[in-house]
Amino acid sequence: MKDFLMYYSNHVGIIGVVLTLIAYYFLSVGKMSAESIIYSLLNFVGSWLILFSLMFHWNLSSVLIEIAWISISMIGIYRFYRARANRLASAQLSENEI
Repeated sequence: MKDFLMYYSNHVGIIGVVLTLIAYYFLSVGKMSAESIIYSLLNFVGSWLILFSLMFHWNLSSVLIEIAWISISMIGIYRFYRARANRLASAQLSENEI
C-alpha cells in the first residue's frame, strides 16, 4: 500500500498545484474575488494535496509554506461563513421589523 501511495503522491501533489494556480489565475484576471469561498477552498484543498505529496517527498520549507497557506485559507473560509451568518441575521431582523 505504501508503494501505491508513494507512486501516486506526485500526481496528487500536481493536482494540488493546479488547483492553487487556478485560484490565483482567476483572482489575478478578476474572475474571482479573494473573499470568494471558491478561492479559499481551492487554496485549502490544493495545499492539502501538496502537503500529502510532501509526506513522501519531504522538504521542510515546502511543508511550512503549505501549512501557512492552509491556515490562511481557513481564515478566509471562516470569514466567508461569518459574513454569511451576519447577512442572514440582518435579513431576519429586517423581516421581523416589517
